[in-house]
Amino acid sequence: MEDTGLYLRHMRETAPLVHNITNYVAMNIMANVVLAAGASPAMVHAREEVGEFAGLAQALTVNIGTLDSDWADAMETAARVMSGQGRPWVLDPVGVGATSFRQDVCARLLDLRPDVIRGNASEILALAGVASTGRGADAADPVEAAEAAARELSHQTGAVVAVSGPVDYITDGAVAYRVRNGHALMPRITALGCSLNGVIAAFLVGQPALPATVAALAYYGVAGERAAQAAQGPGSFQVGFLDALHALTPEEVTAGARVEAA
Repeated sequence: MEDTGLYLRHMRETAPLVHNITNYVAMNIMANVVLAAGASPAMVHAREEVGEFAGLAQALTVNIGTLDSDWADAMETAARVMSGQGRPWVLDPVGVGATSFRQDVCARLLDLRPDVIRGNASEILALAGVASTGRGADAADPVEAAEAAARELSHQTGAVVAVSGPVDYITDGAVAYRVRNGHALMPRITALGCSLNGVIAAFLVGQPALPATVAALAYYGVAGERAAQAAQGPGSFQVGFLDALHALTPEEVTAGARVEAA
């Protein structure tokens, strides 16, 4: 995929408002990540206002990490608004295989047609109904083990499916890419994966889902590689990562992206 950085340029020129219903752990870092990338984050989950607010946003992310019944209702309400208005939204099925409650909520959310489903290999396997060895929100399966499940899940839902890992796998069921960008320190920062959802959602606004998702993951990974150059550990890496997201140019993303057809 060529000119990956063009998707970053479009996102920054659009500066979309991204509505995020995410977990308590992720809210602060996710808001900072989306701001650093060039979009505008909002963290709104109250049932009393979530539908109205979704009508104002240009994209939505739904993360079931700290799920309860009220949040589940809010997620469905917001997703229904986005789907009804033809606006993109991203589903992160955190720990979906851990409990029947999470499985039931994700089944209802899948009926609302997310544009992108992003999770680790164990989550994608569980969401597709395939046995996995995940531990809560942690993956215990390699990305390669979930590739066939990702393609099948994409066929079932119409969504682009992104399997996050050391090498990301992204497919629309017919075409697939691998993104080899990133750094080993990235999983050492809590909620950095959750925060990626907001960047993907921002890239989706006004851009086709598959290449926009690929470009978002490449941009995120290039930022991780840059941050690691000066990092002394996870703490300094987190600060450097926000700086890298902010400073990277479209040209640098295009030059640094390691994307290949799968």
